Amino acid sequence: MEIAMVAIRPLLPKLGNLLVGEFTLENRVRKRIESLLMELTLMHAALRKVAKVPHEQLDEGVKIWAGNVKELSYHMEDIIDGFMLHVGDGGEPTNPENKVKKLAKKTRKLFKKRKNLHRISHAFEEAVGQAKQLAELRQRYEQDIRYIGASVNADPTGVSVDPRVMALYTDVTELVGIAEARDELVTMLLEGDGWSKHPLKTVSIVGFGGLGKTTLAKAAYEKIKVQFDCDAFVSISRNPDMKKVFKDILYELDKNKYASISNATLDQRQLIDVIIDFLTNKRYLIVIDDIWDEKAWQLMKCAFSKNSIGSRLITTTRIVSVSEACCSSRDDIYRMKPLTGDASRRLFQKRVFSNEEWCPPEFVQVSKGILHKCGGIPLAIISIASLLASNRQIKTKDQWYALLNSFGRGLTEDHSVEEMKKILLFSYYDLPSYLKPCLLYLSIFPEDQIIMRGKLVWKWISEGFVYSEIQETSLYELGDSYFSELVNRSMIQPIGIDDEEKVKVCRVHDMVLDLICSLASEENFVTILDGTERKLTNLQSKARRLSVQNSKVNMATICMAQVRSLTVFTNDIVHQLHKVSTFQVLRLLDLEHSPISDTAYVGNLLHLRYLGLKYNGLEELPMEIGKLPLLQTLHISGNSKKELPSSIVRLRNLMCLCVGGGMKLPFGIGNLTSLEVLVGPVVACTFNHHLVKELGHLTRLRVLQFLWENLDESMCKAMVESLNNLRKLEVLDIYIKGGHVDLVREGWVPPPQLRKLSFNTPYCQFLTLPGWINPCSLHILSYLKISLDEVRSEDIQIIGMLPALRYLVLWVDDSVLEKDMVEIFVVTPDSFPCVTECHFNYIPAVPSIFPRGAAPRLKHLEFTFPAMWISRGDIDLDMRHLPSLENVDVVLSKYGATDVEVKEANAALRAAAVDHPNNPRISIY
Repeated sequence: MEIAMVAIRPLLPKLGNLLVGEFTLENRVRKRIESLLMELTLMHAALRKVAKVPHEQLDEGVKIWAGNVKELSYHMEDIIDGFMLHVGDGGEPTNPENKVKKLAKKTRKLFKKRKNLHRISHAFEEAVGQAKQLAELRQRYEQDIRYIGASVNADPTGVSVDPRVMALYTDVTELVGIAEARDELVTMLLEGDGWSKHPLKTVSIVGFGGLGKTTLAKAAYEKIKVQFDCDAFVSISRNPDMKKVFKDILYELDKNKYASISNATLDQRQLIDVIIDFLTNKRYLIVIDDIWDEKAWQLMKCAFSKNSIGSRLITTTRIVSVSEACCSSRDDIYRMKPLTGDASRRLFQKRVFSNEEWCPPEFVQVSKGILHKCGGIPLAIISIASLLASNRQIKTKDQWYALLNSFGRGLTEDHSVEEMKKILLFSYYDLPSYLKPCLLYLSIFPEDQIIMRGKLVWKWISEGFVYSEIQETSLYELGDSYFSELVNRSMIQPIGIDDEEKVKVCRVHDMVLDLICSLASEENFVTILDGTERKLTNLQSKARRLSVQNSKVNMATICMAQVRSLTVFTNDIVHQLHKVSTFQVLRLLDLEHSPISDTAYVGNLLHLRYLGLKYNGLEELPMEIGKLPLLQTLHISGNSKKELPSSIVRLRNLMCLCVGGGMKLPFGIGNLTSLEVLVGPVVACTFNHHLVKELGHLTRLRVLQFLWENLDESMCKAMVESLNNLRKLEVLDIYIKGGHVDLVREGWVPPPQLRKLSFNTPYCQFLTLPGWINPCSLHILSYLKISLDEVRSEDIQIIGMLPALRYLVLWVDDSVLEKDMVEIFVVTPDSFPCVTECHFNYIPAVPSIFPRGAAPRLKHLEFTFPAMWISRGDIDLDMRHLPSLENVDVVLSKYGATDVEVKEANAALRAAAVDHPNNPRISIY
């Protein structure tokens, strides 16, 4: 239902815009638009109710009705967009007053021609007719909608057996790999000899659906409950009845005393008071399983006093923010990990062959493939094992391979895997309506595909999934928050963390991919062409989004007229890509995985919002790119020393321009006033001041990353002037090959929201630390990379007081290590509070510069030091006071040192690392 809502949502304001007085619409056309707008508004309201109901509980007629609403909405939006492109000037800046005037002027001209008037009139007449038919269906199903809307809170996933219940009654002896995790959890709960004298402690287990959170909580609960006066294990649901939850807790605490509690007529406050009264002066152990909502937890915890000495609470959840709300410290969160490869293999073999150490040779290879897809998720392994050995009959090797090839493509259909899907559907149905299309969109990616966060968000924007009625809202920031929420809800797997400790790269677990491929296919949301024999419905023959993953596909089987999105993951269908020119309403074209030599046809794709190309193979970027008035994102991967086409400066709606290294900016770049991200281009030394000044016109820029070939004095002053205009800048990353970078030290006032600052200038340093690097000016800066000609003790201290700094790279001239005397800096105990990684290149910053209390989160330290100074034995190399240290890199300067001194220095450094409780990895160069 959310997909139909996504289709209607952008259409409603567009219909409203057609009704403004400046448009010279005939009265009959205006009435048709008004009628269509009213009916679609009612349909949108009805869909909001239906969206609360799990898909399988809906009547088939309601599903068909919603699908037809979606198709009608897509069709009308395509017509209106085409109409606006002919009437308006899509390349002009989005100034409402100018746009209305220009639209009105062109509309009067256009409607003088009867042919154009007849075309738009006929389209609305046809749409109104369809809308009336859908209105009759809506009225017919309204009773069903009201009924299911009222009953959805009762059981959002139907009446079948809840797989979580079975986890409560699983014999621990049947499980593999749980003992170690159980003991870790018990240690967290009962840490220290005097644990029973400490106040109430809550430990939260968080992880992906199917990882075994309930099973682990139950195993720990059973092992330690005898050490408590009373105990309870209660599972709740997505939409819990809180009175029932409190009654269940009381019944579990004392089954005799509260045998009839379910019949008691008590409100929530009274039930909380009863629990508090019962638990007074008792040491208790209570497990609250499967919490979905922070508000539910805030109410539940009212029943548990913090002064309950020696008591323990265990919570489980799939949502990271809920686990953080449950605990007073992140150290009390137990993050579930997938089973190791060995544990996965043993669990699988035990389930299939009743012997965890044996597998028939003919099944060894296919077993590895299946376990790879299961990704260490116990429920997935158990489900697949049950499928392969049903009724004590092991399936044939061919059947095993057939199953292997079906996973991750939405093709798996068997009762044995339904329980796994049901677990995942709990998470899917709990998503807000705006997140469901974003998750289903991930079905376009092949299994194990690496997905870049930034590109994904821009694709969501181009598809219309990121929407706000508030004009000032940054669509990228909103979409970026959607990504974070999917990570928070464990629906996507973070696999790459950047230097600011932000998830940069993710992937989709094969089991989730299998589910969303199935859902996306049912909704005709995405059509996947991967060489499998998929059954295409009539709706899918009118595909809206195509993902081409196999070179053997025949795109001729798909009706191209309605295609809005085309993503190609294979390089062997180049001969078919000329057909893209017939995709008249295409909004997204991603060919970065498919090198092509000719892209002139892109000039015909007037609806395009996102264009991704790979430069390798292209002789020139087409001038036709400038004909795309609605283009928002242009990604060009691959290296080239050529100039971007001059026509690019006509793309007034362009928000993101990312190009491969070496590509040069054209004159007129200052016209791109909607630009928020500019990454990768070269500003050449031969360019005049005009281009540098044009950068200052891009006042919406949040991210600016470019290479400057040579920065002379006058150009540097012009750059400072331009940078001072960019007050929304969050990331500034400049690589300067040579020149007068020190001039930036004076005159630039960094914007207050700057998060990342990188002057990548190893051959071009600042003379001293710029004055604008201070805690007051850069209070949220988390990344700093800078090269200085000279570093002073006070410079290190100033940098150390940056409150949000996490990543630091500080360079100085390497000649400093050739001096007879080396100054060792010392900072204050409150410095570097958030730093996790420090690189002091050619700076003698041994660990002892940090007194106890400083750099409490430092994980990775790099520094340089003369070997001859260490070998004398009077340099303190102790690093035990850095509690989080994991990696140490040392560049050992051999200047003036003998071979013996180098060996002694090497041994002393390694001894210091061994002496640290974490035993950090040390590398010496």
